[in-house]
Amino acid sequence: MSEDVQIDSDAGMWMVRAGKNGVYADRFLNESIVAIGWGEIGEITAQTPDDEIRRRIDEFYPRRRSRTRAAWTSTIRRFVKEVAIGDAVVTYDNESRLYHLGEIRSAAKRNAVDINGGERWEFYREVAWQDETPRDSLLPNAQVNLSRPPTLFRVSDAASSDLRRRASKAPTPPATTDDEPQQTADELDDLASFPQEDIHKSEEFIEDAITKLDWEQMQDLVAGILRAMGYKTTVSSPGPDGGLDIFASPDGLGLEDPRIFVEVKHRPKVRIGAPEVRAFLGGRHEGDRCLYVSTGGFSKDAKRQADGSSIPITLIAMPQLRELLVEYYEALDYETRALVPLKRFYLPVSLNDL
Repeated sequence: MSEDVQIDSDAGMWMVRAGKNGVYADRFLNESIVAIGWGEIGEITAQTPDDEIRRRIDEFYPRRRSRTRAAWTSTIRRFVKEVAIGDAVVTYDNESRLYHLGEIRSAAKRNAVDINGGERWEFYREVAWQDETPRDSLLPNAQVNLSRPPTLFRVSDAASSDLRRRASKAPTPPATTDDEPQQTADELDDLASFPQEDIHKSEEFIEDAITKLDWEQMQDLVAGILRAMGYKTTVSSPGPDGGLDIFASPDGLGLEDPRIFVEVKHRPKVRIGAPEVRAFLGGRHEGDRCLYVSTGGFSKDAKRQADGSSIPITLIAMPQLRELLVEYYEALDYETRALVPLKRFYLPVSLNDL
């Protein structure tokens, strides 16, 4: 985090998403930035004409749908030209389910970064991060507004007020109405398609429903997903930490491989660290397979510990748990479905959306 800063309650607030499932949230916080992609199109400044931005997008991404290219053009234009120094900014970490609030501290810049072993160009702005607000503490209308899918959009006055009211350090501003303002034409341009917006919102609402489970229900949910995947499971009696461990194998007896040992921690506001992962792996043997589920996510050290382990281990945070639930939902038994009731629905799409 950068130096302490008081966020101006009168400044506009922008949401800048940290990639799919908030995968770049740690980078945003550690480097004190927010960033968007599409930097391959070259340097863009406040003086670059809008039609030149669109021309470059069309040139670099000719196979994308026209509406998608228009949305990308709008995002770059707003990030470079409309976001202002002093504006409030928020990004979301899906693993910790925290919104991080800060203040824009620089004009837009462009640089090359190493992402997953490959170079990519991006546009970024420097940010002074200060506050954080748990998603579960927000009013429903604020959750809906903040669940919109665009990479960049202006947060509604009601949602930004709610974020500030419930932030850990921010002064309490006057309460505002929960009525949401109408979307602007630019915000509507950001939506590549109506189904995409619905899908994105549904993902975050499913995570909300998972979070509301108690610790024992969470164990049952994970065990139910494993059964839907074809394993037989045994849930042990409560241990010293009040949790339940799950054992899974094809035959349920551990005589057939793989033998899967599962640890489940349902603490949405607490990230699991390397010591917890190390302790879990301590009693395992060659041939064992391990699964660590944490609804609060994992620290970088915990991920490094898992990557360097001689015992195969997979770390499952909230976004991956939600994906597994949706993928295997139709195969779940009745008791597991009842924990997080979901309903399938269909939306008409054009052939270009397929």
